[in-house]
Amino acid sequence: MRIALGQLASGTDTAANLRVIDAYTAEAAASGAALVAFPEYATYEKKKIDATFPTVAGPLDGEVGTELSRIARSHSIALVAGLVESSPDPARAYNTLAAFDGGGRLLAAYRKIHLFDAQGFEESAFVAPGPSTEPITFDVDGLRFGLLTCYDLRFPEHAQALSDAGSQVLLACSSWVPGALKTNQWRTLLAARAIENSVFVAGVCQVPPVSVGNSLLAGPMGNVVAELGLAPGVLPVDVSPDAVAVARRHFPTHRQRRIRRAQAPPPSNRG
Repeated sequence: MRIALGQLASGTDTAANLRVIDAYTAEAAASGAALVAFPEYATYEKKKIDATFPTVAGPLDGEVGTELSRIARSHSIALVAGLVESSPDPARAYNTLAAFDGGGRLLAAYRKIHLFDAQGFEESAFVAPGPSTEPITFDVDGLRFGLLTCYDLRFPEHAQALSDAGSQVLLACSSWVPGALKTNQWRTLLAARAIENSVFVAGVCQVPPVSVGNSLLAGPMGNVVAELGLAPGVLPVDVSPDAVAVARRHFPTHRQRRIRRAQAPPPSNRG
């Protein structure tokens, strides 16, 4: 199956962001991709999260979600994109990935659970953690995809839970904050999650100065299959369940695991 990664330079003009998403989705569909993935905060992004995020939030079936659904339907391609979703707390939004099929039907919604309270940032001041820690997956053309967002990459048990739920491709939709060694960490963590779970890991990112760019696909053996640089663009890449099966025959760690941890209670992130 061919998928595509849409690397963005999103800003605070949601309508403009959606126009770019529409154009990139058309390009992805023309390449033969069955799915296109866009970054975290694809429809509204700033260099630092602030009080404007809850004010632009809306329900999944609101204007932004409806437009993403229309884009998927108009190009007959599955689409995953990050948006700002309203939460029960009016002072905080959800950081949500919404997945639509090629008919525009909502397949899955993942609300980020590991919030970026690090490196001088406090995402939890304006974003609420997702209420569920269950792995969120969906299927397209017989292939299972698992969703995780940015900082989730630093928690290997999250990727493992998605793999245990049958995912063959993990979509790490991100806006990876730049800094010392951050690009190296981005590339290393994507490859590590792929190796640990014998899955493809597609990391799709915003570009500088907000993020580090370098969207890429890591294969089940940790090899970088293809990678974008620092500019916005579309990267078509091929994924195969056969490659996952081969990696798992060589390294059957799924069967050999001796330590299986019980679900730990999540930290609060203030609720």
